[in-house]
Amino acid sequence: MIYTVTFNPSLDYIVSVDDFKLGMTNRTSSELILPGGKGINVATVLGNLGIHSTALGFVAGFTGDEIVRSVEQLHIQSDFIRIEEGISRINVKLKSIDGTEINGAGPEISEETVEKLMKKLDRLREGDVLVLAGSIPASMPDDMYSRIMKMLEGRDVMTVVDATQDLLLNVLPYHPFLIKPNNHELGEIFGTTLNSREAVIPYAKKLQEMGAMNVLVSMAGEGAVLVTADHQIFSTPAPKGTLVNGVGAGDSMVAGFLAGWIEQTSYQHAFYMGVAAGSASAFSEYLATRPEVEAIYNTITKQ
Repeated sequence: MIYTVTFNPSLDYIVSVDDFKLGMTNRTSSELILPGGKGINVATVLGNLGIHSTALGFVAGFTGDEIVRSVEQLHIQSDFIRIEEGISRINVKLKSIDGTEINGAGPEISEETVEKLMKKLDRLREGDVLVLAGSIPASMPDDMYSRIMKMLEGRDVMTVVDATQDLLLNVLPYHPFLIKPNNHELGEIFGTTLNSREAVIPYAKKLQEMGAMNVLVSMAGEGAVLVTADHQIFSTPAPKGTLVNGVGAGDSMVAGFLAGWIEQTSYQHAFYMGVAAGSASAFSEYLATRPEVEAIYNTITKQ
């Protein structure tokens, strides 16, 4: 079974406002409410690709109820832990002004509640897959990811981590199967700027030296690079298309890679599936569907 963990899930209120004006009353020209959070996005795309998963995390209040309802409506199995106080966050994403978001804080998460999650994760065994994606709330210990990885050490659980800075670096000694920084995050770790696919390769290898097995680097319009555990390097430019919605593209790449690996146990296939899924989401109003992914996959393999 594949498990995704979203520590601070949300309801994403995605709106378009024509001719937005500060200090004025603005009215939406389109709006959409979806369950959000990187782990939930991964689970959604996995489901679209025909792969079942279970979504874990914390929810609270009426927004938490709606997150659970929406996730289950997407045919994703959920096993969220309910927090009695506070509400799960609402994130406002303004499509009309690219990259403009207002993200809520989310509920306080106690150590007792964290332990409930650890007990659920303690059931994972050989053959299971765990995806840890995104930031953690300020109320949680900053070693949360590494605590989970340490607990699972030696169980042959396939772990995937999509996080930044210390959250990512602290898990490397536990040899995650896959990590997925983007080129900017990779550059921040090593104090440099990485703008080409060739430039990211030596730094991806440094993360391998620090413990990661496979390093997948997303680069938006520049494409992507994969450095594998068996010393292969795959690189491809970005597929051609019109950017419609960049939200969730990186999560879609993780889901596509996992789906590809499960299908064929081939790094090349997994890499192309990851790139295709990330691009399909970026070129669509919603997260990638199987037909969209397959259409882009075919263009990549024919390059």
